[in-house]
Amino acid sequence: MSSSSPVHWGYAFVDRPRAGADRDRAFWAAVTGTEISEARGEDGEFVTFLPPEPYDAVLKHQSLREGRGGTHLDLGVADVEGFARHAAGLGALTEHEEPGLVVLRSPAGLGFCVVHDDGLNVPPPSFGGARLDQVTLDIGPSAYDDEVAFWTRMTGWEAEPTNQPEYQHLRTARDFPFRILAQRLAADREPGAHIDFATADREAARARHELAGATYVREGAEWHVMRDTAGIEYCLTDRSPEQ
Repeated sequence: MSSSSPVHWGYAFVDRPRAGADRDRAFWAAVTGTEISEARGEDGEFVTFLPPEPYDAVLKHQSLREGRGGTHLDLGVADVEGFARHAAGLGALTEHEEPGLVVLRSPAGLGFCVVHDDGLNVPPPSFGGARLDQVTLDIGPSAYDDEVAFWTRMTGWEAEPTNQPEYQHLRTARDFPFRILAQRLAADREPGAHIDFATADREAARARHELAGATYVREGAEWHVMRDTAGIEYCLTDRSPEQ
């Protein structure tokens, strides 16, 4: 990736129904080895998962008044309004604006936010042999190529093929806190995103996550699909958490 990318940091936001907020926040804190910040927002709907010092946060939680929930990206930039205009010029739809925050939707319909870069640069370490190291964008086949092109043009990240044709990596900056993967789904549906953990021992990680309240769903080629305490899927993968 070019060092000229305007995206300096990122957060993975887990959006979950309000009814289970305390349970879900406790789960994500348990599997990432973090502490839950004080709630903020008009209804206490936002928290940040705080790693030990000197590391910087990469995971946040939003409790929703309605809807099943999912995962979205917050992109940290120096010029929020300018970057949002750039994204809109590439086809993004602006849904909400306030100082330091713009909520947008990509051409395929994937929600994301643009926020002010706070100068963070120290991603959290692994915890219990696992680390939240990737957010995967799940995109239907009819929108996939155009959506990947949108993300590369918006961020300056280059798309790189993998050894599996349905996946492409988006090359973020070296100090960006996690990887971004674009997945071409087998059939068209509403786009979304999910969290991936790199694990030193996938079965041991599965046991720890189940103890915290997760449910095993199925096994993939090099990953386990899990559901968190809200029933939202994420993955445990065979990838070194120390990379």
